[in-house]
Amino acid sequence: MDLKKLAGQAGQFLTRAVQYTEEKIGSAEKTELDGHFESLSLQAESARHWTEKLLTGAEAVLIPNPGNRVEDMIFEKIEKRRPNRLSNLEYLGLDMVQAGNEFGPGTAYGSALQKVGGAQQRLGLVEREFVSNAVQGYVQPMRKFLETEMKTITREKRLLETKRLDLDACKSRLRKARSADGQSSAEADLRKAQADFDRQAEITKLLLEGVRSSQAAHLRHLNELIEAQAKYYEHSHKVMMELQTEMASLTTNPDEATRMKDTSSVPARDTAKETNTSAAKENGPKETEEDKSWRQAKVVCDYDATNREEMSLMMNEVVSYREKDGQSSDFVIAKRGNQTGRVPSAYLEPLDD
Repeated sequence: MDLKKLAGQAGQFLTRAVQYTEEKIGSAEKTELDGHFESLSLQAESARHWTEKLLTGAEAVLIPNPGNRVEDMIFEKIEKRRPNRLSNLEYLGLDMVQAGNEFGPGTAYGSALQKVGGAQQRLGLVEREFVSNAVQGYVQPMRKFLETEMKTITREKRLLETKRLDLDACKSRLRKARSADGQSSAEADLRKAQADFDRQAEITKLLLEGVRSSQAAHLRHLNELIEAQAKYYEHSHKVMMELQTEMASLTTNPDEATRMKDTSSVPARDTAKETNTSAAKENGPKETEEDKSWRQAKVVCDYDATNREEMSLMMNEVVSYREKDGQSSDFVIAKRGNQTGRVPSAYLEPLDD
């Protein structure tokens, strides 16, 4: 250990502490920075404050659960992929689909639950895509600005304050010097301290001036947030309009209304027959053999597609699937909305067995 160097560092620290204390009690002069520098410093502090506030608000909207936000931050810090989480809408949709299967797809209520549950799952998927796009396009860049540029500015401002204390301490030592040798040594120290202070002030000033130019990048990130939000609402509106049309066809079917009215006056066997007939009418045209081959299953574990022919799966979601001739028995064809692909059969739990 270099004891001489350690003693010199301890002496510098003590000198700065004495200078800082004397400034606080008003017995020492303090070098003031120019007005332009102070203005830039205030602007940078304002940018930091409002960026933190906007970032906190955006994260609260996109990820309302504080525990999930902490978990995501931890996975981001350790550079690990965060686990896929179903949204509340997807959980609701899953329960509705399962309830519809329990009550029977042939009943009006069971069929309606399946339709609404499927729509809720699609809404949840759209919501998760929006959150992912918004986090990548807005939250992460804004957080990076705080953790890189603003932290660098804070560090350089602290270093500038240290250089300023050393400069003022040298000025005080020069004023107190009595001998010619003492004055010569103090003047040399003052010139060095002044050069260090001026150089650090210039570096810090350049960084502060760059804060305003970063607003152009922040504007781009804000536009990406708005685009993701507009796309989210557009897709959500489309899903709800389709659901409203499907629900209207269920509730305004005259045959269904007649059947419900006359149920109490017909034999049990005829009632069942009418129920099956009504369900067939509600479902529209007769299903093809290919349509009948599709079955529903619950995903028991996440699965990431390994090529373009496969489809990724998320645990607890409900998908349609069927076996395909010529395919390995270990794989089936799955369908989610307009997306179709091969998936391992081991990842699916049939719901209609």
